Formats: sequence, structure tokens, C-alpha cells
Amino acid sequence: MAWMDKHNHTVLKEFILMGITDRPELQAPLFVIFLIIYIISVVGNSSMVILTKMDSRLQTPMYFFLRHLAFIDLGYSTAVGPKMLVNFVVNQNTIPYNWCATQLAFFILFIISELFILSAMSYDRYVAICNPLLYTVIMPQRVCWVLVAVSYVYSAFISLITTIKIFISSFCGYNVISHFYCDSLPLLSLLCSSTREIELIILIFSAFNLVSSLLTVLVSYILILKAILRMNSAEGRHKAFSTCGSHLTVVVVLYVTLSFMYVQPKSSHCFDTDKMASVFYTLVIPMLNPMIYSLRNKEVKGTFHRIWKNL
Repeated sequence: MAWMDKHNHTVLKEFILMGITDRPELQAPLFVIFLIIYIISVVGNSSMVILTKMDSRLQTPMYFFLRHLAFIDLGYSTAVGPKMLVNFVVNQNTIPYNWCATQLAFFILFIISELFILSAMSYDRYVAICNPLLYTVIMPQRVCWVLVAVSYVYSAFISLITTIKIFISSFCGYNVISHFYCDSLPLLSLLCSSTREIELIILIFSAFNLVSSLLTVLVSYILILKAILRMNSAEGRHKAFSTCGSHLTVVVVLYVTLSFMYVQPKSSHCFDTDKMASVFYTLVIPMLNPMIYSLRNKEVKGTFHRIWKNL
């Protein structure tokens, strides 16, 4: 839906989301699958937030970062998931103009925050393994809060710049978004005005976010690997590897999909392929994170059993 303002610019009132598929026979099965994924994600991440807040034994920097990771996963899966599920059961997948801008802003905020929380977690693991005697001195609660706060403030800044730049531009009147949520790249294809500046902003910030956070992870793990190889105890090496393995798994999946999506020119994109990549980091990764990081963790499982027995 669109109307013309007094300056003859097209003003959109809503967008139509193409969704994941236009095949009617797949709508019901996909709705059930993604509803289950979203419910598992909400329950898993909410449980992580609650458990790491309630138990005094989980008040270490590692669980502090895990709590914020769970909050972020809950945030960006909720920014996308409920609307996507509604779109499976309605005839026309519309989203109001302002809601579209809000969804984009929150999604960018949470996805960038995830990158820097993951890099903060890798630094935390580096300190814990390479400087165990100084761990509490190097990573007091104040430092943990600074790392998290900087991640959120920087992410909010990038989110506002990108969202405002896109939504103050002129749309052509064609309001069909080739995606299942309001993402920056499909929205750029609907703009009449030049997208060169916005594309450049997205490319530069995406590359900086991915490279800087990934570099922190790589340097941390190179130093961790050197420390592990110097360990005499086989049990110590195994414990260190198991601690880092979960984090590395999530890092690899997230960084590969995000690099595939954002660090390439707009002309190289196939939106159908992008949709599949988007499903991984908007729905699957938030579901897997609590299981990868926490449900295999003896301390978290112990906390859960103690709380369950006291109910």
C-alpha cells in the first residue's frame, strides 16, 4: 500500500513479506517445525538467563557472558520468529512501515551484539586458561560490565545509522520484500534513490564487525592453544579443549553464515539462498546455543536439578 505526498514522493504504509516459501503444501509443515524451534529457543535461553542469575555458584564471568548471550539470542529470534510464524497462517504477509523499521533496528542491534559478546567470551577463556592465578584480578565484574555495555552501545549506534539511512530514503512504490523479515539488503532493492552510500556503510561496518570480533577470537584461541600444548596434564588439556570446543562451534557457524550474507556486493546476492542462510542465524543458532553451551555443562545441569527438586 502506498500514497503520494505533496512532493510526489511515494510513501509506503506497509510492506509485503515474501516469506520462506510460496508453496502452499509446505506452509503447515514449516509452521510446525519453526514453532518447535522457536519454543525450544525461548525456553532454553530464558532458562539460561534465570539459572545463571539465581545460583550464586554461577556468578563467574563465563556465566555472566553466557547470560547476556542467551538474552541476545532470545532478542533477535523474537524480533524475527513470531512475525514469521504468523506469516505462515495468514493470506497476505504484510508488515506496517514502522514495524518493519523497528524489526530491522532490533535485529541489527542483537546480531552485532552477539558478535562482540562471543569475542568477549573468547577473551574470558584466554584469561581463564592462560592466566588462571590472575583471573579474578583481570576479569572483575566491572570489566565484564564494561565489555557488555560497549557491545550494546556500539551495536545500537550501528543499528540506528543503518535503519535511519534506509528509511529516510525514497521507496519506489513496489513494497514486496524478498525475505521472511525486514532485512537491510532486500530493503535496498526497493529504494528509488541511490543506494551506493548505504551499501558502502553496510559493507564497511559489516566487514569491520566481522573482522575485528573474529580477530579477537582467533588471537585468543592461538594463545589458548599454545597454553594447552604446554600443559603436562592430559586431564587439564581435555578440560580446556572441552571448554573451548562449544564456543568455537557456534563461532564458526555464525561467522560463516554472516560473512556469506553481508560481506559481498548487493549484485552477488541470491535472496532465496540468503533466506536459507538467515534461518540458521535467526532461528537455529539461538536454539542450539543453550544446548551447546549450557545443557552439556555439569554446573548448569546441577543448578537445574537443585531448583527442580525445590519446586
